[in-house]
Amino acid sequence: MILVTGASGKTGRAVVAALARGGAPTRAMVRHPSQIEALSNLGALEVIPADMRLAPELRGAVENVRAIYHICPNVSPDEVEIGRRVIAAAEQAGVEHLVLHSVLHPQAEQMPHHWSKLRVEEMLFESGLSFTVLQPAAYMQNLLAGWKLIAEEGVLRNPYPVQTRLSLVDLEDVAQAAALVLTTGGHTAATYELAGTPPLTQTEVAAILSEALGRPVRAEAEPIEAWEPRARAAGLSDHQRATLIKMFHYYERHGLMGNPNTLRWLLGRQPTALAQFARRAAGG
Repeated sequence: MILVTGASGKTGRAVVAALARGGAPTRAMVRHPSQIEALSNLGALEVIPADMRLAPELRGAVENVRAIYHICPNVSPDEVEIGRRVIAAAEQAGVEHLVLHSVLHPQAEQMPHHWSKLRVEEMLFESGLSFTVLQPAAYMQNLLAGWKLIAEEGVLRNPYPVQTRLSLVDLEDVAQAAALVLTTGGHTAATYELAGTPPLTQTEVAAILSEALGRPVRAEAEPIEAWEPRARAAGLSDHQRATLIKMFHYYERHGLMGNPNTLRWLLGRQPTALAQFARRAAGG
């Protein structure tokens, strides 16, 4: 049995589905009972509502599992403490392998949510558990939040300059890599950066989207002062908004650049290209 924590988010759902496609028995850990049906439909053999912050509930979730894929809720202020508790529960239960869902360049202290993942990596290194760390780049799927604007008005809008260089990765490729690491040997003590593209400016991203969609798309920088009230209206907490604003400033100064070679090696094929993803998103 493989446990996927944080299974109700987009990453968790993709990993559960990838494991199910490979026939791996999977236990999905979700926050609310209302999420049980959706994870069962994706192929989870068991779905357990539990709170990662509560040690007794964690102990029940990790019971009789061979491996864990740990995903902390996105931009959580409790990431380090949650990581500590998951690692402790895994040690206590004698889990054979813990795979941590981290992030590309967790060493970047100016991005607090990256830095928190580095602290969890450090605890994992010191735990004595057999581990693997996956460090994905920004998801291509993040573009879907603004897809209506992209597809209908031809505008790629981000709260950082159009010259910002980011590497992207298809979440489906990340999920396939996670399933492979969880179900095959040879990955103990490995840390894998998962980028699907070389660094691209937002102008280059817009050009690729334009070609894939068959219509002009231009990149446009949105002032953070315009982004922030929309994010608040969408339900992002003060902590989440402040953390993401620090990330946008970091992107403006440094970008977030990775290399696709590791993912290519893991998958045994070329990672999904941005143009492929755009055509898929457009239904073509």
